[in-house]
Amino acid sequence: MSKAVMIQGAGSNVGKSMLVAGLCRAAKRRGLTVAPFKPQNMSNNAAVTSDGGEIGRAQALQAMACGLEPHTDMNPILLKPETDTGAQVVVQGKRLTTTRARDYARLKSSLMASVLDSFNRLKSQYDLVIVEGAGSPAEVNLRANDIANMGFACAADVPVILAGDIDRGGVIAQILGTQLVLPDEDNAMIAGFLINKFRGDVSLFDDGYKLITERSNWPGFGVLPFFKDAVKLPAEDALDLPTETRGGGYKIVCLGLSRIANFDDLDPLGLDENIALRMLKPGEVLPADTDLVIIPGSKSTRGDLEFLRQQGWDIDLLAHVRRGGHVLGICGGYQMLGKVIRDPDGIEGAAGETPGLGLLDVETIMTSDKHLTRITGQHSQTGTPIEGYEIHIGRTEGPDRIRPFAHIDGQAEGAISENGQVMGSYLHGLFSADDFRGAFLNALGAQASTFAYGSMVDETLDALADHMETHLDVAGLLRLAR
Repeated sequence: MSKAVMIQGAGSNVGKSMLVAGLCRAAKRRGLTVAPFKPQNMSNNAAVTSDGGEIGRAQALQAMACGLEPHTDMNPILLKPETDTGAQVVVQGKRLTTTRARDYARLKSSLMASVLDSFNRLKSQYDLVIVEGAGSPAEVNLRANDIANMGFACAADVPVILAGDIDRGGVIAQILGTQLVLPDEDNAMIAGFLINKFRGDVSLFDDGYKLITERSNWPGFGVLPFFKDAVKLPAEDALDLPTETRGGGYKIVCLGLSRIANFDDLDPLGLDENIALRMLKPGEVLPADTDLVIIPGSKSTRGDLEFLRQQGWDIDLLAHVRRGGHVLGICGGYQMLGKVIRDPDGIEGAAGETPGLGLLDVETIMTSDKHLTRITGQHSQTGTPIEGYEIHIGRTEGPDRIRPFAHIDGQAEGAISENGQVMGSYLHGLFSADDFRGAFLNALGAQASTFAYGSMVDETLDALADHMETHLDVAGLLRLAR
């Protein structure tokens, strides 16, 4: 009989995604068939699934920990913020609508059926489902129609482990305060707690741990020291990206857009010891010694193009190209590099058009069709095989397309400027392929280091599971599943 257990956080960003990934790998190594599940996720960092939809990137990593291909059932509701008050709603991998936050609160009650449908389908296929909550159940003002935390746990009868983040301080108040504000029926779902991200001598927290146990009457499952190799795992939130890596030699700067999306393109570059990767913050000037500028994807391309100009980065980019530097625009960044972006139907906001940066002789028109597909092909300049995925709206055409970035199934993809310095492509995830990453960087004059990115991530998941087995009662935690 299939079972499930859920990790919820006593706050946001307590490390739930990493904890679930580690538990998934630990359960898999016990010989169980296991799948991850997150009822609702809010992220612009999405993965394309085997069934042609999209889910949060964290669930794709958790699927890897389980030895599975990502599937839309693993994250049935995905919210992709487009503005400060509105987000695209993706249901079981497909776009349903775009809605404001206040309207989504009313929409949620109709989405529980899809959540339970996906959850029950996973339970029918695997021995164990490990569930990740979203935010914190202590946000009791959002309890009505909740589908992400206790609303789901109660509806699906899944026991909950509450995780606290000691790195931020106040972890005793996090755990006990959550118990204080939750209604009795929700507290009854909590089967224990654990503490995450401890730095230093764990024994120093013995008294605090005992206090939580006595006051809450919940069993504790351990204190997990800070896992330093977490930086080797793909980041789910742009806030988790390092602002600068300590690599040397070739200097790459990524523009820190306000609605940056699918920034997993940066993960392999940040681990290369011969690359100095920097995320440029708002208000900062592009360093003159930059070799390559990456304009990443965006969930609001025209809005982020305006944001880019507000920082003065459009002027910096022109100076960078005049100095002989290279520019790579990925997805929304590719669209920004052209002459104009037209959105006649208001797909991404108010209808209209916005002048592009003019560094590529192409134009983009936004369309309602969303491209969601995995690809294999060949990089035009080096002839290297490539693997990646597309996840975008819009169609881009123009004279610079005669020099494509890649060829996919015999068709030209992307564009390169006549001088070869400016490149644009809709393809994400290319740098995860070791041969392409090396060939691309070497062609630009970098001395890329050689390492197997996929193997490094897999080995880090094993190390994470080992770390959790050493410091937590993983066996006891898994026994709670029902």
